[in-house]
Amino acid sequence: MLDMKFVRENPELVKENIKKKFQDKKLALVDEAISIDADLRAAKSEADFLRGERNKISKQIGALMGQGKKEEAEEVKKKVAEFSGRLAELEKKEVELEEELQSRMMLIPNIIDDSVPIGKDDSENVELEKFGEPVTPDFEVPYHTEIMEKLNGIDLDAARKVAGNGFYYLMGDVAQLHSAVISYARDFMINRGFTYCIPPFMIRSNVVTGVMSFAEMDAMMYKIEGEDLYLIGTSEHSMIGKYIDTIVAEDTLPHTLTSYSPCFRKEKGAHGLEERGVYRIHQFEKQEMIVVCKPEESMEWFHKLWQNTVDLFRSMDIPVRTIECCSGDLADLKVKSYDVEAWSPRQQKYFEVGSCSNLGDAQARRLKIRVHGEGSKKYFAHTLNNTVVAPPRMLIAFLENNLEADGSVRIPQVLRPYMGGKEKMMPAK
Repeated sequence: MLDMKFVRENPELVKENIKKKFQDKKLALVDEAISIDADLRAAKSEADFLRGERNKISKQIGALMGQGKKEEAEEVKKKVAEFSGRLAELEKKEVELEEELQSRMMLIPNIIDDSVPIGKDDSENVELEKFGEPVTPDFEVPYHTEIMEKLNGIDLDAARKVAGNGFYYLMGDVAQLHSAVISYARDFMINRGFTYCIPPFMIRSNVVTGVMSFAEMDAMMYKIEGEDLYLIGTSEHSMIGKYIDTIVAEDTLPHTLTSYSPCFRKEKGAHGLEERGVYRIHQFEKQEMIVVCKPEESMEWFHKLWQNTVDLFRSMDIPVRTIECCSGDLADLKVKSYDVEAWSPRQQKYFEVGSCSNLGDAQARRLKIRVHGEGSKKYFAHTLNNTVVAPPRMLIAFLENNLEADGSVRIPQVLRPYMGGKEKMMPAK
């Protein structure tokens, strides 16, 4: 959410940013917000004046009564009552105007970074760099669930009976591999100086609206019926929410955290869930990283974060590339975002396995996360997040890139300690 003062002083810049994101239907929100803000400030100004006047003349009542001037005192009391009545009207009006203003401001997108490429949707995202050489084996690579089934590693039919499409049972070596990847990713990030955290897996509505846009919330979040609680779609939500209504000492920044959690997503508008796949699902597990830092350090941390994901995948010999999201593909709170994509030998193309985002002070402004700087200076922090690894989607890349012609799957050196020293997963006979 933008600062209202900034919107008031830079309406054309805010409108131009909306156009860059191809959201012209939101242009009217800028003028509406400015108009409501003017009414709100006028109401507050009148209320402040009346409070001052009421306090002044209230002091006269005691003096008049002491002088025996009861009639004059009664007249002053009437005036105080009039002021109080008008103040009640203004205070009610202020609440209504603040709600109206908030509803507009929550829909106006954040100002994107000047370096973000302009484009309408993800088809216009820009490839930045490739890491590792994509390999095409001299044998046909099966669909990922076929690889898992030959390893006796997945049961989608049973999951469908129990929970429907978008769920799975992972079994045996594949389930162990899943846990191994999560554990390795945890230790990888701890070794890079991040503090490990296991957060709440449910959050309240004020945290939900603090960390994401309404469109994202509607498409992603599961609500607990009868409770002010939502299942998290990623641990970033509760990790950033950890700082709600806090003032952070500047000399403690940056705060760098890595968190494990299950994640739950409706996947609304995802063009249907794969019946035989685990790429797009309702439930998965994830290792995440978040940073709370000074504004001037956020771009430096942005580049460190996505590089962490690249380095993790390369340590497992999986080729990846980074893609910069264009303006039209950026969620409203984001200033800049990169996707990390892994190579798929079966599809002969890359697919998304992680996303790194700089949100500027948008989340901090919504959640009131402030920094106490030198003297009495206070300002909003910047927040960032990035996927470390999110199996089972990541397992697709792992299995395809480590598959042997005989159906066995190599286990990279870095994962063997988490797999009991096992060097290969062998297909069932």
